[in-house]
Amino acid sequence: MIYKKYSHWLTGLFVALFMVVCSLSLQASEDEGFNAGPFIIEHITDSYGWHICGDGDKSVTIPLPVLLVDDGHFVVFMSNKFHHGEAAYNGYAMGWGDQKGDIVKLADDYTGHLEEGVVYPVDHVCKFNISITKNVCALIISLILITWIFLSVAKQYKLRPNQAPKGLQAIVEPVIVFLQEEVIAPSLGKNAPKYTPFLLTLFFFILFNNLMGLIPIFPGGANLTGNIAVTGILALITFFVTQFSGKKEYWKDIINTPGVPWWLKIPLPVMPLVEIIGVFTKPFVLMVRLFANITAGHIIVLGFISLIFIFGQMAPALGYGVSVVSIFFYLFMSFLELLVSFIQAFVFTLLSAIYIGAACGEEEEELQLTE
Repeated sequence: MIYKKYSHWLTGLFVALFMVVCSLSLQASEDEGFNAGPFIIEHITDSYGWHICGDGDKSVTIPLPVLLVDDGHFVVFMSNKFHHGEAAYNGYAMGWGDQKGDIVKLADDYTGHLEEGVVYPVDHVCKFNISITKNVCALIISLILITWIFLSVAKQYKLRPNQAPKGLQAIVEPVIVFLQEEVIAPSLGKNAPKYTPFLLTLFFFILFNNLMGLIPIFPGGANLTGNIAVTGILALITFFVTQFSGKKEYWKDIINTPGVPWWLKIPLPVMPLVEIIGVFTKPFVLMVRLFANITAGHIIVLGFISLIFIFGQMAPALGYGVSVVSIFFYLFMSFLELLVSFIQAFVFTLLSAIYIGAACGEEEEELQLTE
């Protein structure tokens, strides 16, 4: 019934998407050429501006603040001064080659267009770079939206106590209850209330940014949870929470693992060494799993879109033909990425709860959480 009710809207959306992508493929066939590698890398990596649409001089980009501390001076200007990396401003330019992704200070205070093929001498790389990049901007937006959502939900509990949830409250409450009863309580036992706020924050932060990364238009489209620095910090926080929560039995089992033959401990401490390595590999696995799954999904989706441009520059008819298949697989992968977004947030939270529970030395038991 739902499908029949909204089928005409879905059909119209598919046709519109088909026409837009076909037009882009025909435009690509008239350009100098399309290179899928830089196209994909540009969309999954961080940048100093938020690209909206278009290419080259015709592109529409939201400029972001460039904040530098260089030679004892605080330097501030907008990223559009770089003109997509093709210009310098007061001697500052976007790095190239081995310095790509950095901001460099040229040997002089040159301002203007950077000629292609000309070697501009670089004085130094700006090490203290606190610019508001695309990922930083996406992080700020997500924090504001998450805070607004949960403050709104908390307000509903105060205004409507002991009543059936509705609106955002009806969406968030079942998820929180499920995580409390099926993930946090069994892993942490009597310590569950202590770590519930941290684990819920972890879950909703990852989930929200996974979903925001699937939205192709502003304020979505940033690959925040596909940035290994972000997943690394999340894993590092879990690592420190786990270690600082560890009781003496936890450290004793690492040094003197029970149930292991003595000849694996003396004279060569094989098992203690393995256990110590495991302490560091657990957060590493958390970091890589989230980063790899989210990034791989974006690369596959962009790969299907790239096929339209690649075949479109061979022949317009091929671009039209391949676009049907590419858009179908694009939609399929988008729904699959939607599922992966929930799974990865759940897995990261589940493993974090298990690691913390093991450090606390709690037996697996269900705990009825009360307000």
